[in-house]
Amino acid sequence: MIISDKMSPPPMRLAWRIWGIGALFYLMAFFQRVSPAVMTDALMRDFQIGAAALGNLSALYFYSYVAMQIPTGIIADRWGPRRLLSFGALVAGVGALLFALAPGIFLVGAGRLLIGGSVAVAFVGLLQLTNNWFPPRYYAMAAGMALFVGIIGAVCAGPPLRLLVDQYGWRGTILVSSLATFVIAAAIWIVVRDHPQDRGFADWNRSGQNRSPSERLSVMAGLREVLRYRNTLLLFLIPGGVVGPVLTFSGLWGVPYLTTHHGLRPAWASALTTTLLVAWAVGGPFFGWLSDHTGRRKPLYIAGCALALAGWAVAIYVKHLPLAALLAVLVITGFSSGCMIISFAFVKESVPASLSGTATGVVNMGVMSGPMVLQPLVGWMLDLRWSGQLADGARRYGLDAYQAGFSLMIAWTILAVILLCFTRETRCRPLV
Repeated sequence: MIISDKMSPPPMRLAWRIWGIGALFYLMAFFQRVSPAVMTDALMRDFQIGAAALGNLSALYFYSYVAMQIPTGIIADRWGPRRLLSFGALVAGVGALLFALAPGIFLVGAGRLLIGGSVAVAFVGLLQLTNNWFPPRYYAMAAGMALFVGIIGAVCAGPPLRLLVDQYGWRGTILVSSLATFVIAAAIWIVVRDHPQDRGFADWNRSGQNRSPSERLSVMAGLREVLRYRNTLLLFLIPGGVVGPVLTFSGLWGVPYLTTHHGLRPAWASALTTTLLVAWAVGGPFFGWLSDHTGRRKPLYIAGCALALAGWAVAIYVKHLPLAALLAVLVITGFSSGCMIISFAFVKESVPASLSGTATGVVNMGVMSGPMVLQPLVGWMLDLRWSGQLADGARRYGLDAYQAGFSLMIAWTILAVILLCFTRETRCRPLV
């Protein structure tokens, strides 16, 4: 590590403050990501749609999110995190405003699409701030902390959001969230700076960080280059099998499943899915720290995936679980799913430093491909197995329908464990 001999590196309290303001946008991104989970009945009733249509509506967020990942990696290198995050938050606020005020399903979908595309920059921008403001040894831990902050947003979209929706309606609640996002955009622009040097401190020097415009690759050239490395493609496919089940269950179908087949009230069901997310939030920093501490990526990732697979199998296929046992299973499943955070340090070490931004975008695309694919597919399976039952104007699905839908989650997690066996261990050091 090389630091300027004329200036000292930034104090950690300043680095965390800069990082924390950027992390607020990532918190709001997670809030918007899972908020439909506590509005399923209201959305289906207000717009007269079934499970497949609701799944597609929720997944519009992920369609635009995934589509923006590779361009985001390139744009981040050109714009820097300050402009990237503040502009993304501004557009996200507009999307939430459209979602809240839309009179019909088309404009609701457009708002959801706009939100997904704009918040797609949040995690990549936050990792770029991490890279610029922290020593390299903090990278995996800070990535885990980013997941922790994001899931705080998801927790706010659980029971607290459900109470607000019951009190003020889903439109009023989403409207307030859009105003909060505009405030975050202004805070990022005012407080955040791209590099410590912008605040009079020495930059943490990283090779390949400041390439000239002539050296920067185009979107397609950068994509072709990172895909030459085996770990990149594998780490694109793997995390979707970990994140997809978590966000499909907690972000859309877990609440109706728990209320219908475990007899829980919506608030209690939302609390259980929120507990899954909290455990995931705690697992992320833990797996990031343990991976850095042991100097290994692959074995920990495999162990976490295998444990998550076992947890989902119990939660879905074991009938009549006592509430305490169900809670314990979801905690274990969520915590072990935190292993996915290893993906970002893993891929960063698997490609040249000059391609780390693009590689991060590829992996983040894979992360969000999980819920993007699984949310509508589970909804499609539920509609396929629907027996015709209705409850308060919304469709009610049988246990066999939910098990058939959730089996798609299980299948991807099995695939993730298999593919991990073919990755190349980095031992926490650059391979190239």
